[in-house]
Amino acid sequence: MSLPVKNKYIDLINQTFYFPRHGFEVKNNNLFFQDINLMELIKEFGTPLKYTYLPKIGSQINKSHTLFNQAIERYNYNGKYYYCYCTKSSHFSFILDEVLKNNADIETSSAFDLDLLKNRFEKGTFNQDKYIICNGYKTESYAQKMADFVADGFENLICVLDNPEELNVVKKHAKQPMKLGIRIATEEEPGFLVYTSRLGMSSKGVVDFYTQNIHNDQSVKLKMMHFFVNSGIKDTTYYWSELARLVNVYCDVKEVCPDLDTLDIGGGMPIYTSLGVEHDYPYMIDQIVYYIKTICDSRGVPEPNIFTEFGSFTVAESGGMLYSIIGEKQQNDKEFWYMIDSSFITTLPDTWGIGQKFILLAINQWDKEFQRINLGGLTCDSQDFYNSDTHTNQVFLPKLQDNEPLYMGFFHTGAYQESLGGYGGIQHCLVPAPKHIIIDKNADGTPTYKIFAQEQNAESMMKILGY
Repeated sequence: MSLPVKNKYIDLINQTFYFPRHGFEVKNNNLFFQDINLMELIKEFGTPLKYTYLPKIGSQINKSHTLFNQAIERYNYNGKYYYCYCTKSSHFSFILDEVLKNNADIETSSAFDLDLLKNRFEKGTFNQDKYIICNGYKTESYAQKMADFVADGFENLICVLDNPEELNVVKKHAKQPMKLGIRIATEEEPGFLVYTSRLGMSSKGVVDFYTQNIHNDQSVKLKMMHFFVNSGIKDTTYYWSELARLVNVYCDVKEVCPDLDTLDIGGGMPIYTSLGVEHDYPYMIDQIVYYIKTICDSRGVPEPNIFTEFGSFTVAESGGMLYSIIGEKQQNDKEFWYMIDSSFITTLPDTWGIGQKFILLAINQWDKEFQRINLGGLTCDSQDFYNSDTHTNQVFLPKLQDNEPLYMGFFHTGAYQESLGGYGGIQHCLVPAPKHIIIDKNADGTPTYKIFAQEQNAESMMKILGY
């Protein structure tokens, strides 16, 4: 007896991934995300459609708090853990409000970030006791706004110096004593275009910089050492060696600076861009706390408070983009193209800008046969396409049917895309920005939907262009 041929799309997904997982499941051949029927979403709001699922933000923040605090308890670690949200990942008010509801502090990158925080403070959603970690290049306006915040009672604002010259800029504007951090330059991975990150100060000169410029100055106080490994937090020899090196730099400075009590390890916690991988968050966080504790104990230095700055980890998995397949095109014997009803350059600029991959799944027709395809956008730009996933150098979707439209989605797209694409502005080839909805849940678990922005229209774009 011959076995049945498994050539349906659902067979492909089940054979390729551990599925269902991460909130994805299939019911009646339609995809559900966090118990939300995405076909019903499309029927109500149409495509192209961007969504933000707010509950995922809180669950990510709570996951990190839980795992760090468990490791702190396990190793009898004397410092505390603080979760900072990296605002540059997404600046929207509904994102920031959700972050602040979930016991997170804030990391900023520019002067305008402080305007956002001032707005939320005035509306009562941001408190003066929150930590504000100010990264980024310190312009005159940025330094002025930091000084104004401290003068207004935000005593937990910490200005992280990226280079020695920034100290004079900060002191020039400070009205009251300013808390400082120093960013330590990391060494890049072997094979990178440069040996040392352009961000931060050389670790060899940090102690001398402190003793010569900060130690005897009553207008500033060093509280934090900061670093960020650009490749992110990974279980690699490179990451653990950099972590150990930089914790030792913290210990070097702590030996001459009694005020220093905090280590900021930056961001880079991985997210799921494929259903074919697994991230062992408990192990990674356990080892981070263990490394810091062990090195500090060996140096006779009290362990510091630990800060993280998670941006993509906070918001990426809350976002998604849904499209209709509006046409099929065959270029040669092997290349089939599906055309989406939008543009990757407009809606997912990371896919063509840096080759970023996201989770890609069909929304319907999971019981149909699949085929290998390329995805093309509406623009006339040759770069407006997507043809490989993280786990494989190809893309598969169900074969098109004459009597049923095919829909598909990219998932975990909630970080950076609007900022890179120029939200609300002019898009490439004037392909409009999509409708954006916010999804939340009531206390009983039923979903709620709110339209944040309608799809751009010709009138709004013509106004921007001066017509």
